[in-house]
Amino acid sequence: MSNDQFRLAEFLPYQLSIASNAVSNRIARAYHDAFGLKVTEWRVMAMLGDAGALTQRELTAKTLMDKVAVNRACKVLEQRDLAMRLPNSKDGRSHHLELTGAGHAMHAQIVPMAREIEAKLLEPLSAKQQEMFRMLLDQIREQAS
Repeated sequence: MSNDQFRLAEFLPYQLSIASNAVSNRIARAYHDAFGLKVTEWRVMAMLGDAGALTQRELTAKTLMDKVAVNRACKVLEQRDLAMRLPNSKDGRSHHLELTGAGHAMHAQIVPMAREIEAKLLEPLSAKQQEMFRMLLDQIREQAS
């Protein structure tokens, strides 16, 4: 693409953003309809379900979400009794967030739904193409970091 013929539709950051928004919107509808969760809340739940108790700073770093969005998601999850705060023995100024029993139960229900949505999104690609796609996304993410 030359400088004098810039086309937004061919610009990689734009393509990635549009694809990400489309996927996020698809997931958001499913999670909201079934569980009343926003995507940010699900991302925090998913990370806590995978990693266990984390500080909000760790959640922000691992999810690459804005710290305000992480803070809001954590508050909602706490208000819904899906997560709880625990003291941080290493740093008294912060705390850990951990899924409650109800949070773990919801996480266990959401995971199969997430996998089903992922399978539908990747359905047009062969197994080899899916592997290559994931590798390319990893390379782009690393290059952007």
